[in-house]
This record gives sequence, C-alpha cells and structure tokens, in this order.
Amino acid sequence: MGISITGMEPAESTTTATAAIVAIEIGGTKLQIVSGDAGGRIDRRWRAAVQRQDGGAAICRQIEQGLRELTGGQTPAAIGVGFGGPVHWRTGRIACSHHIDGWNDFDLRSWLAELAQCPIVIENDSNVAALGEANLGSGKGFDPVFYTNMGSGVGGGLVVDGRIYHGAPPGEVEFGHLRLDRIGTIIEDRCSGWAVDKRIRQLQLEQPQSLLARLSCRPDGPTGGEARFLGPALDAHDPAAVELLRQVADDMGFMLSHVIHLMHPQVIVLGGGLSQIGKPFRDAVAGAIEPYVMQIFRPLPEVRLSALGEDVVPIGAMYMARVALENAQR
Repeated sequence: MGISITGMEPAESTTTATAAIVAIEIGGTKLQIVSGDAGGRIDRRWRAAVQRQDGGAAICRQIEQGLRELTGGQTPAAIGVGFGGPVHWRTGRIACSHHIDGWNDFDLRSWLAELAQCPIVIENDSNVAALGEANLGSGKGFDPVFYTNMGSGVGGGLVVDGRIYHGAPPGEVEFGHLRLDRIGTIIEDRCSGWAVDKRIRQLQLEQPQSLLARLSCRPDGPTGGEARFLGPALDAHDPAAVELLRQVADDMGFMLSHVIHLMHPQVIVLGGGLSQIGKPFRDAVAGAIEPYVMQIFRPLPEVRLSALGEDVVPIGAMYMARVALENAQR
C-alpha cells in the first residue's frame, strides 16, 4: 500500500499535554496525514498511495488506519482536510470527485467526526493550499493571493484578507477547468502533470533523439511520470524541452491573464509538481502572462514559486483547523 510513518523533530510549541492538530490530504494519487503544532509545523507524517481502482470506501479504511497509527489513539485537537475535488465547505460533504469513484455526495465531515471525536473542517485542496501560502508561505504580506497547482490536475484558490474566497456553492476558483478554446479543451488537459507526461510520450515518437525523449523513454516499462525529466533536460538546454516548457507556460500565462483581469491578485503563487522545476518554470510563466494583460493593469502581479512545496496542503489544512478551533473557543 506504500504506507510509511516518518518521525520528525517535534514542533517547539508541542508538548505531551497539548493535543495535536491533524491534517489530511486526499488527492488523486496521494493520501497523507500529518500532525503538528498551532504554527503549522509538521512533527509526524503518515503516507499511503491512493488505490484509485478501490474507490472512496478503501480510502476511508486507509484514513482510519492512518489516524490510528499517527495519533496512537490520542484524540486530536482538530482535523483539517484538503480534498482533491469540489466540496460543500459549509457542510463538509463532498460534491464530486473527478479522480476516484465513490466520493460523490459523501458526508466526509460527519464520518470523520464520528471516527476522530474532534472538530473537523473540510475544504478543496487548492483552497487549503492557497490559504497556507497566503498566511505562511510565498503569499505572506500580499493581498489578494492567487495560488495554482500543476500536479495530478490543475487547481486554483484565491485568498482575500487572509481568508478563502468562496463563490456560490459548490463553486470555487475552478482554474483547471477554464477553457482554452470553444471545443472544450481545458487548462488541465494541457498543463497538468498527466498532460505533460502525455506530451513527452508523443515527443518520444516525433523526436526520439532529443534529450528529453531519451531520458524519459522506458520501452519495456510502464508509462507515467515522464514530466520529472523535464527539469534535467532543461538544465542541459535541450531544445525539445525548452519548446515544451514554452508551450505549457504560454497556456498558463493566457489563463492567468484572465485571473488578473477578473481578480487582480497582488501575487500569483505557482505550486504542484511542475513548479519543482524551479526558476526556469517561474520565469517562463511570468513572461508568458505579459502579452495577454491590458496595459492599465501593469505592473503585473509578482509571480512566485510555492514556499511550502509538497507540504502546502497539509500545512494549509493545519492552519485552517487552528483558525476554526480558535474561532470556536471565542
């Protein structure tokens, strides 16, 4: 099942007498549960690979096991959940899942509250990530903050005055489902990790001698994960990799220009697996935005890489749970 428990240095404000805040990240490929202190610092971690074919019920069993192993039977102070799909945030009910069957209309908050016997707060994972970056990461000191992740899918979240922006239920900032054309191509079809994997596999057929094609080609192995070779190929100035990055960045820049025209964030934070390419990715996306934005809206928002990295969802979820707990205690 790919489960591991990783102990880390205890958070400074965590003591044996203080109940931990717990965060759960439920993604299309990754499930993780962490515990930590009120400042969003992680001290323990439990991970599992999501078995998509087994559906939502199997993930519930994994969550039950993970909470038991992580907490040792101790009741958490509160639990924050970042779910990879639309959520009815007021009720904690899942609206739908684009990746895994069995989640649609599931009352996750009630189920989890009965299991854990503590306050539960649930949000879309991109919203949670945006909240974390706005208050503890690259968006700190900016307002509004727009966050987008390019990982298994493409998501987005907007934080205004330190709080998540919510549209009319169950709408959120569904950035990944913005259309690039009238045919129905959405940004997720072009810029998600899976989409980039597919484009690299096509490159293997069309330009087999390119460095990116040679690095990523596994003739006898399974497909998937080819995007991780984009960074090394860019470091070597491979022309095919440079062109692929230009295409992805141009699509992202075009879509982010709509965000700027509609929402006017002070900063745009880039997260997800593709952002781990680092500065070349940030620079390409920032440069691609400029031609698509009206002159009146310049200077453009600053574009930054995520400061919280792969832990952006659990850290954001712990922060969200802490705020909910403080509000409940007033």
